[in-house]
Amino acid sequence: MAKPLPKKQQQKIAQERIYTLFQQAEKMFSKDRALAHRYVSLARKVAMKVKARIPAEFKRRYCKYCYRFLMPGINSRIRTRGGKVIISCLECKKFMRIPLR
Repeated sequence: MAKPLPKKQQQKIAQERIYTLFQQAEKMFSKDRALAHRYVSLARKVAMKVKARIPAEFKRRYCKYCYRFLMPGINSRIRTRGGKVIISCLECKKFMRIPLR
């Protein structure tokens, strides 16, 4: 049986996969939304498997409640109010508040 890879190397591979999955989700969103949503769920599973963090720029690209890929103007709305960025998901009607620095 092969020896498992070191934890740092596993996390590096996972980060690369997460990056490519989010790129593919962005490309496929206009053609097949269900496939784009599937790519997001796969990226989350990869991150959870090796306990890797999803980068902040990708965390804001999916809904934290229904795990759908968000495309501004199509299925999400982005507003600023009271020193916060508010990202509204038009699929599940929930919103995320992100403080501005």
